[in-house]
Amino acid sequence: MKLVGNWSYPTAIRFGAGRINEIADACAQAGMKKPLLVTDKGLADLPITRKTLDLMEAGGLGRAMFSDVDPNPNEKNLEAGVKAFRAGGHDGVIAFGGGSGLDLGKMVAFMAGQTRPIWDFEDVDDWWTRADADAIAPIVAVPTTAGTGSEVGRASVITDSVTHVKKIIFHPKVLPSVVIADPELTVGMPKFITAGTGLDAFAHCVEAYSSPHYHPMSQGIALEGMRLVKEYLPRAYANPEDLEARAHMMSAAMMGATAFQKGLGAIHALSHPIGAVYGTHHGTTNAVCMPAVLRLNAPEIKDRFDRAAAYLGIGGGFEGFQEFVQEFNDSMEIARKLSEMGVESDQIDTLVEMALKDPSCGGNPVVLDRENTRKLFEDII
Repeated sequence: MKLVGNWSYPTAIRFGAGRINEIADACAQAGMKKPLLVTDKGLADLPITRKTLDLMEAGGLGRAMFSDVDPNPNEKNLEAGVKAFRAGGHDGVIAFGGGSGLDLGKMVAFMAGQTRPIWDFEDVDDWWTRADADAIAPIVAVPTTAGTGSEVGRASVITDSVTHVKKIIFHPKVLPSVVIADPELTVGMPKFITAGTGLDAFAHCVEAYSSPHYHPMSQGIALEGMRLVKEYLPRAYANPEDLEARAHMMSAAMMGATAFQKGLGAIHALSHPIGAVYGTHHGTTNAVCMPAVLRLNAPEIKDRFDRAAAYLGIGGGFEGFQEFVQEFNDSMEIARKLSEMGVESDQIDTLVEMALKDPSCGGNPVVLDRENTRKLFEDII
């Protein structure tokens, strides 16, 4: 099977090994002549980034880059990125990297033409309509991890550096015009990043599948996404050079982000404040939270996961699925408790309040309150 394709759902996706070579053509398709490549600090000097800058230059696009992006990007990073975009006279953004580079890059394109502050566009009610849609610059997204799926998302997560709260900024035109999904770009990921990002994709699929909202298309995408992660993440983790496994994991990441249009839940409601306060890796935090959240949601999701387990080739129905999740985490050396990642129990009161304000709460099958949310934090810290 040759893993190459041109897809138009949920946006234009150029999928396959070596397709980063099409970056200049992708920018032309998006209407860019002078893009700014936005990535994170860790990727700035890596060979895959230098190669992409070379390809941009060879295609007559220049080689402008902004990389002052933290692992949990904040409004200060955004302000600096917008300043670089405007100063360079750029007309679009190449969002390059994992979740942080992709999210910040999308927001640079979004905010470069706006006059209101970023927090005026938080994903609350219809606040997105406050934006000047015509002033949003085009975006080409190039993921270098297989996890967040931000390359096919219509939102970004930005941390408020003052309150340490992660906020979701949404607008339909933040969806990249073109995605280049090249599995060769993910080969150099360290094993712990392969695991954490892959389990992030899995969490997106699990929560979308668990959500009580009605969205049959997302439900089906989530189910197949779980299967791809189950079958191919262990291969990518064991053998970083396995391009077939890397390719399927890139698909799973995009599927998870597409599926969670149906909703997220308690896993993300917990992990967002933990990441904002402690700077933990998002996907890894999701993985630690997942077993406890499955236990909480059991009364509402057991029947549907009985069916999912059969499709996934897991015996024992929902109970078997729960056992699989913990064993899956353990096989990739994921911590069982957040205390192993530096999270302290004396912050539980603060974390509970932050979690209950997180918009992901609305997609959890069991209604979250202070009592059950506190119990979740006590179980995982």
